[in-house]
Amino acid sequence: MVSIIHNPRCSKSRQTLALLEERDCEIQIVEYLKFPLNKNEIEDLLTKLGLSARELMRTKETEYKEQELANTNLTEEQLIQAIVDTPKLLERPIVLANDKAAIGRPPENVLAIL
Repeated sequence: MVSIIHNPRCSKSRQTLALLEERDCEIQIVEYLKFPLNKNEIEDLLTKLGLSARELMRTKETEYKEQELANTNLTEEQLIQAIVDTPKLLERPIVLANDKAAIGRPPENVLAIL
């Protein structure tokens, strides 16, 4: 089973999903804007990706600026909570397979974990 944290309005997310479908993967689609991830799920993603919360954030989103998330005094916990509270901040798409994760930017990045 392959999971994709997906936003159907995002072209990279759609391209990544199409790539998985071409490979006949059994896919679980997680529309994270409709069904936001909780703190534990985000922490698990960070561990599997080997990233910090800030590295997993869409820093060009208006909400990032409005919430002053560029502030270097914010803790990892505070940044994770910002993603929980504002799911739009989460970078996408993210594919989970074989107990690993990869960001589909570009979409071909996910092939390494299949």
